[in-house]
Formats: sequence, C-alpha cells, structure tokens
Amino acid sequence: MRRDIEIDLTAMRERAGLSRREFARQLGTSHTNVNSWEQAGWITKSEFIVPAAAILGVTVEELLGLPKTRKNPIPGGRLGQAFAAASELPRSKQEKVIALLDAFVAQHSTEARAS
Repeated sequence: MRRDIEIDLTAMRERAGLSRREFARQLGTSHTNVNSWEQAGWITKSEFIVPAAAILGVTVEELLGLPKTRKNPIPGGRLGQAFAAASELPRSKQEKVIALLDAFVAQHSTEARAS
C-alpha cells in the first residue's frame, strides 16, 4: 500500500521525550514494529493510531499527516510566541513550564483577591 503523505514519527516520538522501546512499551507492541513504522513514515496497523496519538501528545490528524486543528487559538504577541515555543519542547520540559505557570498564576490570583 502506498501513501502520498508521510509523517515523521521519529520526530514526534523524540518531541514526546520517548525512546523507541519506551514508546513501544506504552503502546503494547514491539520496538521492531515502531522501527518499521518510523522507516515507512506511517503506522501500518490501524488499531495503534489512536493510542499512539495519545501517547505522543498529538492529534490523530497530525499522526496521519494532516494539518493540526486548533480549538483554542493561541494568544498573539509575546505570550503567544512563548506558548508556541513551549509547545515545541519535549513533553518533560512542557510539564515543567506548566508547573511554573500554574504556580505563578495561583500566586498572583491569590494576591489579586486579597487586594
């Protein structure tokens, strides 16, 4: 079967901060399957598409090589640029950004209510 659209599964997996073996373990398949998919440029077994998207933190559309649909637009300006840059970090780094932002917002929300 030939596909006109290929995906960079390796880049998606690396952005998620996962080794090939860890991705395979979470997906419930072998690392040799993942290696084959990465070389082919697409996941050959349809039952793995939805779970793989969830593990990689991408939409099914992105995993299939389609443009990502945005439900909530990113704000403009410097804040939007910062969010866009943070969204390109590996998942472990994104979690650190989220924790920092949550703490900052919580602190300043408390201060605003106290005023």
